[in-house]
Amino acid sequence: MRTKRWLALLLVSALALTACGDGGGDDTTDAGDSDDTTTDDGDDDGADDGEATGDVNLRWRTRPDNQQEIDLYAGIGDQIDSEWDAVSLEYEPGGSETSSYQDVLRTEIAGGTAPDVFWIPGTDIADFANRGLILDMREVAEGSDMYAGDDAYAPGPMELLTYNPESQNSGESLWGLPRDVSTFAFYLNNDLIAEAGAPDPRELDANGEWNWDTFRQVAEAVDALGGDIQGFGINNWWANPGIWMNSAGGGFFNEDRTESRVGSDESVAGLEYLAGLYQDGLGVPYGEDSQPPFQAGQVGMQLTGRWSTPAYRDNDFDWDVVNIPAGPAGAVNWTFWGAYVINANTEHPEEAFELITRLTDGDVQAQIAELGANIPSRVDNPDTIDQFLGFTPPANNQAFIDGLETSEPEGPLWEGDWPAFDSILAPAIEAVIAGDRSLEDFAATIDDELNATFG
Repeated sequence: MRTKRWLALLLVSALALTACGDGGGDDTTDAGDSDDTTTDDGDDDGADDGEATGDVNLRWRTRPDNQQEIDLYAGIGDQIDSEWDAVSLEYEPGGSETSSYQDVLRTEIAGGTAPDVFWIPGTDIADFANRGLILDMREVAEGSDMYAGDDAYAPGPMELLTYNPESQNSGESLWGLPRDVSTFAFYLNNDLIAEAGAPDPRELDANGEWNWDTFRQVAEAVDALGGDIQGFGINNWWANPGIWMNSAGGGFFNEDRTESRVGSDESVAGLEYLAGLYQDGLGVPYGEDSQPPFQAGQVGMQLTGRWSTPAYRDNDFDWDVVNIPAGPAGAVNWTFWGAYVINANTEHPEEAFELITRLTDGDVQAQIAELGANIPSRVDNPDTIDQFLGFTPPANNQAFIDGLETSEPEGPLWEGDWPAFDSILAPAIEAVIAGDRSLEDFAATIDDELNATFG
């Protein structure tokens, strides 16, 4: 199931465009910290009957990271609504970075109050599909003249979104369309780094010297400023410790994603490095949200994705981004992505599918890219990526594109249970970082614990 073919295609396009003009580059996608927002319109099938402004009412939901994203998606909904006479749209922002957003959706679908169309992270596609919560859109897509085709979207997500769990072949089903892609980067407080007399991570990266050793040096120097200042911050969800495992040559799964390799020597080495940073007191305590202190100017380096850019454009200090530091296996990032999917209980599957095609149109993706939140998932129009590369700040947008060169795509566990996997992995990692569980015990037992989540 795992492939990097689409990364190569996207990277080639980005590099070619970069050679033709200015700019750097920038998903999923995957975050949001606003309060959970749910809407119950009393409609047990997930859609209203028509009202005056349209024959069909459709509700749709995303998980925005900040108010800027909420405003943008609401505006996009209004724009589509004004151009689409047959349909009236109602946009709902959901939230947070935890699994509660997905849990709310599962509960609402079961209760008949979920929206017709909603965004979910790529990791959750298989769980929602296997539970029968989302529609296989292949038949609807084949009858639609709005659909640009599977090849119009980034191949990596599409290989996973078109997987048929019964035949175990890709290309047969269609569980959603990818809204975006994204990678991690370290957001930098250049003022703190300069005040600490530490080397500029961007210069280290340009010279091939940005690695685990120099990352620690910068974190130590900034942390030594004292007071409320801390060297770095990362948040407590699976992807953050995962990059250290990946960059050490390990990872979460074997090649066909049918069993765990979290307990491998390489993965444990990555976790050991990360735990050492915390044990030396260099970071925002693990489990605390590192975004507020970073925005308050108290953190030298913060690990997060492109989705944080809109909020950080209001920072009142000099800031930029840099690719993650290289470990023994290089700087192995994550490629995040998420998809718009259709509620399996909607009464209006054709209209819901047309809404998804409109929401993933190149012009709409360009609007989202201009905000700074995402890298477009459409690969059929080079202008879309070209527009993305020019939207600043940050100045070093190329860091996000560089992150695509060597990255692991997040994706659903079609042969396992991702929510169960994550529910075991997250507290186990937290216990190691807190010093409540030894690395030896973690290495000896974690794979057996996680393999129980595979069918």
